[in-house]
Amino acid sequence: MDRSLIVGLANPGSRYDGTRHNVGAEVVAAVAPGQRFKRARLGIRADVAEVQIGEAKVVLAVPRTFMNESGDAVEPLARYFGADGDHLLIIHDDIDLPFSKLRIQQAGGDAGHNGVRSIVRSLSTDGFWRLKVGVGRPPPRVDPADYVLNRFSKSERNTVDDAVIRAAQVAEVFATSGGEAARELAGELN
Repeated sequence: MDRSLIVGLANPGSRYDGTRHNVGAEVVAAVAPGQRFKRARLGIRADVAEVQIGEAKVVLAVPRTFMNESGDAVEPLARYFGADGDHLLIIHDDIDLPFSKLRIQQAGGDAGHNGVRSIVRSLSTDGFWRLKVGVGRPPPRVDPADYVLNRFSKSERNTVDDAVIRAAQVAEVFATSGGEAARELAGELN
């Protein structure tokens, strides 16, 4: 299998650590615990780690851009590493999925997610894989944009940590066996 590019979406800076919007970056970190990420080459605005999972060579990445500019990092990463839609997995939060549930799909709309919208625009295609981690719906009268920038509560954290581990397993299967095998595993792990 060709090298996969797995990107966890997040906002940069410690201010956003532990927020719902940054769960994608948490998943990428869980794929290779303890792995040091370094700045990407050629001025690409991302941190990357090149790892081996089984026989598969994998590039893990977290954009250094804000969420709504994710495409500015993902497009040059995909070009540099030669990752087409079958070998590109974007991991992100989803307020329309039940809390801690996982869903993986190839193609489809952005479902109002600004990071995914930016990537579709930059790549001029929606034909890549995305692994969604359910972060739950905002309470009544709470703006979804504000909700995803909030940290998980202490009572939610254990459940989120479990979802991150399950999502990391799905990402590993994506790297070693492809999108359809990852989709099957995601269904089993829910």
